[in-house]
Amino acid sequence: MPLTPFNIPTAHHLIGGTWTPANATIPVSDPSTGSPLTTIGRGTQADIDAAVTAAKNALDGAWGAMTALDRGRILTRIGKAVLTHVDALSELESRDVGKPLTQAHADAVALARYFEFYGGAADKITGETIPYQAGYTVYTLREPHGVTGHIIPWNYPMQIIGRSVGAALAMGNACVLKPAEDACLTAMAFGQIAIDAGLPAGALNIVTGLGAEAGVALSSHHEIAHMSFTGSVSTGEVIQAAAAKNVIPVTLELGGKSPQLVFDDADLDQALPFLVNAGIQNAGQTCSASSRILVQRGVYKKVCDRMSEAYRALKVGPATDDLNVGPLISAGQKAIVMSFLAKGADLTIAAQGQILTDAAGHYVPPTLFSDVPPDHPLAQDEIFGPVQVLIPFKDEAEALRIANSTKFGLVASVWTMDGGRQMRLAKALKSGQVFINNYGAGGGVELPFGGVGKSGHGREKGFEALYGFSTLKTVAAWHG
Repeated sequence: MPLTPFNIPTAHHLIGGTWTPANATIPVSDPSTGSPLTTIGRGTQADIDAAVTAAKNALDGAWGAMTALDRGRILTRIGKAVLTHVDALSELESRDVGKPLTQAHADAVALARYFEFYGGAADKITGETIPYQAGYTVYTLREPHGVTGHIIPWNYPMQIIGRSVGAALAMGNACVLKPAEDACLTAMAFGQIAIDAGLPAGALNIVTGLGAEAGVALSSHHEIAHMSFTGSVSTGEVIQAAAAKNVIPVTLELGGKSPQLVFDDADLDQALPFLVNAGIQNAGQTCSASSRILVQRGVYKKVCDRMSEAYRALKVGPATDDLNVGPLISAGQKAIVMSFLAKGADLTIAAQGQILTDAAGHYVPPTLFSDVPPDHPLAQDEIFGPVQVLIPFKDEAEALRIANSTKFGLVASVWTMDGGRQMRLAKALKSGQVFINNYGAGGGVELPFGGVGKSGHGREKGFEALYGFSTLKTVAAWHG
């Protein structure tokens, strides 16, 4: 089945600039209906070997010889080309992932923005001179790792291609990308867009397939110089162990249980959309989703009432209906979320959204629980579905203790007008990002992103990603 309008046969891999037929395939279903959508290639060790070889050839050829300025110009062209295909990419992502069209459109625009940003940044990475002993001039160089491996998840394929592959290419690496088997279609479409925009053959290679097969082959490959992975904690541990055997660096962006802390002096009118949307966007299938809402007791009832009203107004249905919430990605993910809802049988459901379809898709009602104990599984474990918990707290000290009580540390938000409290909590929260009186800052391509604890390590986005996709060389020249 071709990817209209990109006309790519899906059961193929992109290797060395050519779409190569796969020897076996995997069926892909439509999350909104549960019906068959297409098939993708089931990549093997041999496919990964061929992709790595193609990437090495690119580094030995035109791509490796290219100046940073020219690399940047190609990435900028790719970004512009993505913008010309935004509508088609949005529809493709919506059908493949089950994401409402408006949210898919935002992801396509973000993909373009990443390549615009990294296109402009490619020739802005510099070394430094270091004062040293007399007779020496010492300076540093930032150089690409070489062949980088990228395993991306199914929840935000376009955005994570942008922040991972975009940064790696900007630094002059050649990439082998393995998308999640549940959502490969926009990754493949992007591969064709990049080729058409002039990316040299082999600079980007795409092998689809199962994580236990193609993913393992990529993460353990002895000629991969850096691994980038976004996904679950359990898989991240396997990736890191494989990378350790080859003694290569790895960037891990894993799970989260991100809190928003709402104090009595918060502007609730400003906060409310962030409190709700940060939990239900992409049906809650977001590593940085805010699944814990911590509220000071003075405004707890008011926040609970207003969030409950917002939840009851949420509408759930097929992705192309462009409602508030679409389906979950798969029957397996639905089962996981439903098991968490069952664990909440002893809790109070403050409100639920409305499922407006009888389609056999993977739908669950957005659910808000109130008065949840901080140590309850729903307040500790990543659910990856449209489920939020309300937790009351007495004062700043208790709020901080609860916020820092999970194994995760990806994102946090503080809602207060007290400037001193803002600064204290920004420092004390165990989190890779802290937002004050907002959540997410609109995606923030420029803002370094990553976690602490079980949320992973390394940073993506902004210039920090470029540093991560490069290695530092020190040159000490004796001249007397």
